[in-house]
Amino acid sequence: MDALSSQANLAGYAAVTMATDRMTKILPMMMTPAGTISPARFFIIGVGVAGLQAIATAKRLGARVEAFDTRPVVEEQVKSLGAKFVKVDLGEMGQTDQGYAKELTPEQLDKQRQEMAKACARADVVITTAKLFGRKAPLILNNEVLDQMQPGSILIDLAVESGGNVEGSKVGEEVVTNNGVRIIGPENLEGYYPKDATLMLASNFYNLIEHFWDAEAQEFQYDADDEILNGCLITKGGAIVHERFKS
Repeated sequence: MDALSSQANLAGYAAVTMATDRMTKILPMMMTPAGTISPARFFIIGVGVAGLQAIATAKRLGARVEAFDTRPVVEEQVKSLGAKFVKVDLGEMGQTDQGYAKELTPEQLDKQRQEMAKACARADVVITTAKLFGRKAPLILNNEVLDQMQPGSILIDLAVESGGNVEGSKVGEEVVTNNGVRIIGPENLEGYYPKDATLMLASNFYNLIEHFWDAEAQEFQYDADDEILNGCLITKGGAIVHERFKS
């Protein structure tokens, strides 16, 4: 039923293929008669569904991958995909009840930027995936970090539609910085592969509807204590009943 995860999975994959289309070098290491070609370096910021798929896709294509997330608990997942987890000590951190990263303080964000600048400087491609539900996406990479990146490197901001993780990123546009870094703000990246996106979303809708359908009684049954129903129900009896939307 999780449409967010199914679409984010495609977005993570599409971000990598979008980057490879624009790169001036190949991803895997190759031993050739003309010499050895070193592998491309990817740095993935945010290890949610999109981030994990981006890591897996880049690794399958032969790139050397590093990843960072504010939740130390995801380090094992990153390593299981063959990537290196970049550790930044941000003090006390955690995750929401839904398993997503909590919002950082300004001090934590500043420390995070300083440490991530090192990984960005050695990367050919950086993909940012940090989003916050119902709020503006956090600014993770500012101009100070971008100035340290290699000319010709590519930066894909998956959070551009909700405010952006990268300073200067624009929805649906490609921006080139003064030092030649290409910042891409993809619009509706989830729909980059429309056939699979549609099939997966249709499956999400089907499973949600089927959950409430009583085949024997041939009618919908709604249980007031059902966790899924409570997560979907916004209004009832003329009043807003969903906790997140109550004023």
